[in-house]
Amino acid sequence: QVQLVESGGGLVQAGGSLRLSCAASGSMYRINVMGWYRQAPGKQRELVADITRGGSTNYVDPVKGRFTISRDNAKNTVYLQMNSLKPEDTAVYYCNMGTGIYVYWGRGTQVTVSS
Repeated sequence: QVQLVESGGGLVQAGGSLRLSCAASGSMYRINVMGWYRQAPGKQRELVADITRGGSTNYVDPVKGRFTISRDNAKNTVYLQMNSLKPEDTAVYYCNMGTGIYVYWGRGTQVTVSS
């Protein structure tokens, strides 16, 4: 059974940084796209950033220039470096991995940015 486990969330002041990690365990076919989504209270879950197996990245406009997504294919792990955090970045962050056939989700990690 495949499991995705996120870590690295927490409470930080505005302007601070956090680094999220998500590691996949279990038997899975080769992962194509890895990504991070977030869901703020009362809002829909939204894509934050994703990265292909070849390293091509995609970011939503509000995080461009502040967040960096990276991955380690050998470890089936994806990272999200978040700098210059703002209160509006407060949300539960979810890891997502897709093999082209299956899509897996983590349980989420809370990120809270205080003003």
